[in-house]
Amino acid sequence: MTTREFEGRVALVTGAGSGIGAAAARLFAERGAKVALVDLDEAGEAVAASIRKAGGEALFARADVAVDEQVVAAVTAAVGEFGRLDYAYNNAGLSAPPAHVGDMPVAQWRRAIDVMLSGVFYCMRHEIPRILESGGGAIVNCASGAGLIGFPGQAGYVAAKHGVIGLTKTAALEYGVQGIRINAICPGTARTAMVESVVKETPELDAELRRLHPIGRIAEPAEIAEAALWLCTERSSFVLGSALVVDGGYVAQ
Repeated sequence: MTTREFEGRVALVTGAGSGIGAAAARLFAERGAKVALVDLDEAGEAVAASIRKAGGEALFARADVAVDEQVVAAVTAAVGEFGRLDYAYNNAGLSAPPAHVGDMPVAQWRRAIDVMLSGVFYCMRHEIPRILESGGGAIVNCASGAGLIGFPGQAGYVAAKHGVIGLTKTAALEYGVQGIRINAICPGTARTAMVESVVKETPELDAELRRLHPIGRIAEPAEIAEAALWLCTERSSFVLGSALVVDGGYVAQ
């Protein structure tokens, strides 16, 4: 697609320094949006610079989405730079070593919930008023296939992603009539730097990941990003409170 369907609009993407977030930021920019990239890692500035080099408009705001005050600052910077906010893709996440519930360190649990559930709440809490000021728009929250099923060894991740789906549905019911469509996506495994680093440590995992996805492979980041952007377009105008599965058949088994 080469249309400029987001011309004149502003999108904010968290976890935009790499992987799916970076792919989403670039796609928003290619389709005309001004983009605010939010990430804990300074790699977000490199992605923003690549967008500007390609002729787009992009701002990087360093923030930990688990800290409400930093989220406020990032959203404020985006609106201050671009004058409005229309879309948000709340994508920031993390990985953690596997641990069963009885062995999981409390700090590991808390960080998973803080970043991937509370972080989504903080983001929406500050994005929603700004999007309302712009006359409406769309928010997409990144859940996971693991937000629909259990996954041994990843209690924090699974609990956070289940929570994101419930939070998304509730917010969608609250704000749909006011013109903000709020949905979630549930990706399968994508070939991100995080996944590649794990595969490098455990080479046999690559074949196992392909086996787990009936489509026979894992996703490219842009394939997940495309689904997130579709939920921001008018082509999804009647989609509200959905948890869109984009996982190569993983949870269909």
